[in-house]
Amino acid sequence: MVSRREVGAAALVAASLLPRYAQAREAPTLTATARPVRIAMLLYPGMTALDVVGPQGLLAGLAPGSLRLVARAPGPVPSDTGLSLLATTSFADCPTDLDVLFVPGGDGTPAQMRDAAMLAFLRDRAGRARWITSVCTGSLILGAAGLLDGYRATSHWCVRDTVLPLLGAIPVDERVVFDRNRVTASGISAGLDFALALAARLRGDDYARTAQLVAEYALQPPFAAGSPAMAGPAITREALAILGDLVAGARAAATASRPR
Repeated sequence: MVSRREVGAAALVAASLLPRYAQAREAPTLTATARPVRIAMLLYPGMTALDVVGPQGLLAGLAPGSLRLVARAPGPVPSDTGLSLLATTSFADCPTDLDVLFVPGGDGTPAQMRDAAMLAFLRDRAGRARWITSVCTGSLILGAAGLLDGYRATSHWCVRDTVLPLLGAIPVDERVVFDRNRVTASGISAGLDFALALAARLRGDDYARTAQLVAEYALQPPFAAGSPAMAGPAITREALAILGDLVAGARAAATASRPR
């Protein structure tokens, strides 16, 4: 039986035979060759596991042997729902030259916005990375590292318009936002959209379409409640009650990170 990993590798080879696609203005290019993409996906206590697992599942075929799950130290890292993911690489051992630097969001975001080691790592690797990316409130961590100043960006709706501007970013109400070599996605489930959009930039539209079909990503949500406008005021209040500590903590961390 052929595994999904093997399907991804086959699609990677097939993509090398496709015509090259136009890239966004001012965005970095990675030609459609069979060279594995060098990806570092950050892990930290209190991250949202789906922010990592969704993109990892769609990008892994591009990065056989070169996708690293990076944390302060190797080992299990607990998510904000208790599920742990296994970091394979420490900050110190992470390659210095990356094609994709990725940061997830989650309840642990405010702590990471204040974590000197995390922010120093991001600043260092971002200086050479082709793409600097995030899902959900991971954009706030990028912002706290000074990596979104003057860039259009998005985040989870609960902090997008209130906290991102405190970090110098220009908030945009879109699912995935490209601005030069910064790519940010809105909340959690948008990680799948982000991964497909980035895969298209890296290897072409047909590669991304193949990955989408392998994943059978054909959304048919049972409810129309995926945004405050769709959900309405009552459901939005319920969601904000759950997200309140995250919002308050992120705002405080963003305020503290601003130059005085």
